[in-house]
Amino acid sequence: MTAARSKLDWADAWLEHLRSQRKLSPHTTAAYGRDLRELATLSEGKDWTALSHFDIRRYTAKLHGTGQEARSIARKLSSWRGFYEWLSTQTALAANPVEGVKAPKRPKTLPKALAVDDAVQLVSTPARKAAAGSEPAELCNLAMFELLYSSGLRVSELCGLDLQFCKAEGGQPASLGWLERDNAEVVVTGKGSKMRRVPVGQAALAALDAWLAVRPAPADGSSALFLSERGTRVSPRVVQMRLKQHSLATGAPVHVHPHMLRHSFASHVLQSSGDLRAVQEMLGHSSITSTQVYTALDFQHLAQVYDKAHPRAKIK
Repeated sequence: MTAARSKLDWADAWLEHLRSQRKLSPHTTAAYGRDLRELATLSEGKDWTALSHFDIRRYTAKLHGTGQEARSIARKLSSWRGFYEWLSTQTALAANPVEGVKAPKRPKTLPKALAVDDAVQLVSTPARKAAAGSEPAELCNLAMFELLYSSGLRVSELCGLDLQFCKAEGGQPASLGWLERDNAEVVVTGKGSKMRRVPVGQAALAALDAWLAVRPAPADGSSALFLSERGTRVSPRVVQMRLKQHSLATGAPVHVHPHMLRHSFASHVLQSSGDLRAVQEMLGHSSITSTQVYTALDFQHLAQVYDKAHPRAKIK
């Protein structure tokens, strides 16, 4: 067996471990696979066990030299590090060659969030250019957008929602998430296959009720809550395109994508409550560090209020 073939075998075995043992999503597993294939290309001619700390540092510098962003390189290093941690349990390794290798420093960027008034106007206003006879589609759109902003869902979580809880064989959930209308909640499956309950606000519930009153039976036989024009479960790409068109039609001040509504939800709830732990739980972050970025947005908001309101904020 050649070294190249051996590398592919180890890579496939690791990805299967991620799928079956770690229970990572297909999307995340595919991303890890791409990262490992890139390492295989960079290290062509060398076996996995032959790579050194110096090699990994050289590959990192090469990626940086091609213009790849520091965030992307950091993710790849994390993937490679995880692969070698697993490989050390399968074969003898002197050390993890990725350990201690750091990505280039990246500028700190804050997530983009809409102003409160802009967010409310966006999700509550029907598109002005809605075509005649498209009311069900418009109601579906408004329900999706209200729910994204109301509950801070990822677009994949939104698309995975069913109308109600469904059971598969063995009593396991047959879907990734579902609406619990009576409890004013949605149950979703986030990263790492972690399920959580998230409250749904009254405005989103009203938009959902309006959509459910005209929602046709799904053409694919599923229990999907939100449907495409063909009557099948809506996809993240469709939601992205619909939100983009809707933001243009309603005169939004910036290009809006689904994750911007998630950022807006987190920022606005934190501004009002100051409860970082609650925001962490509703977003489904495993670490509070991921949520703390919104404290910077909160400080920006307070600074803007101060600059506008305090008579001595600026020298006349």
